[in-house]
Amino acid sequence: MRLLHFADAHIDMANYGRHDPATGLPLRVLDFLKSLDTIIEAAVAEKVDLVLFAGDAYKDRSPAPTFQREWGKRIIRLSKAGIRTLLLVGNHDLSPALGRANAIQEFETLDIPHVTVLAKPQFLSAEELGLPAQVIAIPWVSRPELFAAPDDDSSDSSGLVTNIESRITSFVQSCLEQADPNLPTILTAHASVEGAKYGSERTVMLGADMVLPGALVRDSRLDYVALGHIHKPQDLNENAHPPVIYPGSIERVDFGEAEDEKYFVVADISHGKTEVQWRHLENIRPFIDRHVTLESAENVTEVLKSALPAPEALEGAIIRLTVDYVREWDTLIDEPALRCYAEAAFEFHLIKKPQIKSLIRLESDKTISSLSPFELLDEYWRVNNAKDDESKILQKMAKDIIEEE
Repeated sequence: MRLLHFADAHIDMANYGRHDPATGLPLRVLDFLKSLDTIIEAAVAEKVDLVLFAGDAYKDRSPAPTFQREWGKRIIRLSKAGIRTLLLVGNHDLSPALGRANAIQEFETLDIPHVTVLAKPQFLSAEELGLPAQVIAIPWVSRPELFAAPDDDSSDSSGLVTNIESRITSFVQSCLEQADPNLPTILTAHASVEGAKYGSERTVMLGADMVLPGALVRDSRLDYVALGHIHKPQDLNENAHPPVIYPGSIERVDFGEAEDEKYFVVADISHGKTEVQWRHLENIRPFIDRHVTLESAENVTEVLKSALPAPEALEGAIIRLTVDYVREWDTLIDEPALRCYAEAAFEFHLIKKPQIKSLIRLESDKTISSLSPFELLDEYWRVNNAKDDESKILQKMAKDIIEEE
């Protein structure tokens, strides 16, 4: 059986750039839709048996109708092609309030052919799936659901998390026991797994949110584990069976993913053996993140330019240049010249972080304890070279706050 697995589409990410005049959509949204189109086209062209989306269609649990329309167009295309499609509910798809519809609920409400929304832990048999395989589904478990867990006498959130992790482990084990041992078994979950890595290289540890134990997803009775939630692509059981895969987000969401390539996965699955193909998503918009600490007041703008790639390499990129410098050098940074250098970029962010060079040194006959808060603030404004009128305004604001407290 051939499976296409992707996750974390976040198609309404419109936090950078302008709008496309032809469609009215934000250009960044078009980036995400381009990747989504590549995935849908691959599913249709290769006539895969199953498309499994492992959660987070949007970044906003209440997406605008325009974004719902764009997501719906792509899912309906899979439905019309007769491709069995499973949509797992992720944390960004789920309302924090119990009883409210999730962001992809309409596909269940309208009973779209071949499309199933997985909004609760469940086991789909081969008969229910209509394919020679079986699926165990674990959607995102929200905090209200943790606290609403029945028969739970835990008084703190950590106890509730431990309890729900134990329940999910028991649920998966129960599903594996009832599964047909002659058919491939797929586990899909929108969750963190112990030992996985985020884009910032932080290792996932057991903590406040639910984290699935590594041993659970590496159970040899499973033939493929389709994960979502973490944006860094990775196989947590590399060169072993079953593959335990986060395909990652389909486009770079922020600067934490600047170095990550983007993929979806096509897997040929049979019982006891799975072959995985990582499909590289091309033409992903580059994110360039640079940090410079100025050590000298000489040729400041040229030093900053040299921290960036050549102008031709900046075309279409989203750039962040963070500069730490002595506060007195502020006027030496020629921001218009830097923006001119990066004019081919999609967007350029200059983050200036002036540092205070001098320390407050009190006169020999004064100590901190001998000065009132207002006198200490006066010293602070002086050291920071605040103008007299600025100091007066700031001092008045401070007085209002302190007196109110």
